[in-house]
Parts: sequence; C-alpha cells; structure tokens
Amino acid sequence: MSQRLKADLALAFCSLIWGATFVVVKNALEDASVFVFLAVRFGLATLLMGAFYLSALRRLSWSAVWAGVQIGVFMFAGYAFQTVGLRFTTPTKAGFITGFGVVLVPVLLAVFWKRRIHRWAWVGALLALVGLYYLTLPGSASGSARVAGDGLNLGDVLVFFCAVLFALHIIFVGFYSPHHSVRALSFLQIATTFVLAIALLPVLTWTGWEPPRIAWTPNFIFAVLVTAVGATAIAFSIQVWAQRHTSPTHTAILFALEPVFAALTSFVVLGERLGGRGLLGAGLILAGILLAELKGPAPAAPESSAPPAPAA
Repeated sequence: MSQRLKADLALAFCSLIWGATFVVVKNALEDASVFVFLAVRFGLATLLMGAFYLSALRRLSWSAVWAGVQIGVFMFAGYAFQTVGLRFTTPTKAGFITGFGVVLVPVLLAVFWKRRIHRWAWVGALLALVGLYYLTLPGSASGSARVAGDGLNLGDVLVFFCAVLFALHIIFVGFYSPHHSVRALSFLQIATTFVLAIALLPVLTWTGWEPPRIAWTPNFIFAVLVTAVGATAIAFSIQVWAQRHTSPTHTAILFALEPVFAALTSFVVLGERLGGRGLLGAGLILAGILLAELKGPAPAAPESSAPPAPAA
C-alpha cells in the first residue's frame, strides 16, 4: 500500500470520526449541560494535546500565545453555537449546515478583506446557499427527523452562526499558521476553548440560563472519549501526518465527506432520514463545497505579521 493511499484512508477516517461526532454529541446532551460537556471534552483534549506537543510548547513566544488565543475564541464560539444548536436540530442538518462554512471562507475574504476570489468560489457559495434553503424547508426530513428537526428551527439558525464562526476560524488559522508552530497553535486553540467553557459556567449558573449538570453514564463517557480522544487528539495528529503525503485535491474531497458521514451515522444510530427536499439541499451544499475547494484556488498567505484588518 502506497503512502498516498494510506494518507487518503487516514483522512477518510478523520472525516468519519468528525461526522460521527454530531450524533455522539447530541446523545451526550441528555446527560450533561452544553458547557459542562464542552469543558470536559476540551479539558481532556488539552491534557492529551499538551502531552503530545510538549516539545513545541517549550519554545512558545507571546505572539504565538496571542495568535492561539484569537483562533481559540473563534473555535470556542463555533462549538458553543453548534452544540447548543444540536439540542434543537438533527445531526444530519447540523452536519451539512456546518459544512456550509467552507464556502463562506472566500466570501468573507472578498467582503471584509477585499480579496479577489475565483468565480467558481462564488458559484459554489450560491449552490450551497440554495441547498441551505431546501435543507431547512418544511418536508425536508422524514422518519424520526420529521418530528425532531423538520423545517427551519432555532437549532438550524444557531448552527449557521457556527458555520460563520468556523469560517472565520479557518481564515485566522490560515493567516497565523505560516508564522507559528502548527502544533503550538493546535494546543493553544483547544486550551482556550477549555478555559472559556470553564469561565462561562459560573455566569450561566448565576443567570439560571443553563445550570451545570452531568451524569457519568456510559453514554456520556463514550461521547467524551470519542470527541476528546478520537475527534481531537488522534484526528488532529493523523491530519498533520496525512496531509504531508497526499494532494490538496484529495484532502478537499475527503474532508467534504464529513457531512455525508454525519448523515450516515444519523441514519444508522437514530433512524433519521432526509426527504426529497432535504436530499436536494444536502446535495447542493456538498456540490458547493466541492466547487469552492477544487475550482477556487486557495488565497495567498498574507505577507504581514499583523492580523488581517477588514477593509473599511
């Protein structure tokens, strides 16, 4: 087996793990409040990543810490919106709406930073937007999903904000990664997410919005292990290795499978199915992601070492 094939299979495994987490997280929310789950998930991930990347952390500069904190804020906000959203929508819809963030990256770069982007990126964004419309129409789901998340709901809106925040996360990672250790940034963004989740718990308790709760059931422990160990520590490490041995085109295609795996695991575990409109919407979003990734060239890395300032 060639190194490229091994790398492609490894990236497909990453997409499978990430896609499966939508179902796993939704089930875990029966046993824990949102921010308690995030704190436990990213707390364990911080410990594991810290052990893996100890050598990189010994040479940290203040500029790297500041960069890691910034991208960590976007990561935390994205996961917060996504996890709260999963309380109100289905894992299948959440997977495809989150994937919409990929096509938002060139759009945000063009609108706020006046970057020129390829016309195919605009076509991909338009296709994905139409797909988002069909995915959130009444009648887009069938089976158990017809009751749980049919039509546009609060969860869909929250996950859409998650997609925007993840797009900003991608932009800022793309800016900072050429200037700092990728391992250090990976650890710092995860640690920042953990710290922010912990910091919010007293506020949420005081306001009464979401009193902390946790039940250490087998279901919850499984969810923590899958998300913290599998989807974070292991998958991130595999990704760093695999992308050295395969092409950007292969990487883009394999990562686009994440919402597909989310839909498959939702069907197998929860019995959720998309109706005709939902399938059309999901297909258009997937086509938009592939167009934006494969036809639109990646934007050039910024030359300066300052954060990209939005154009006036």
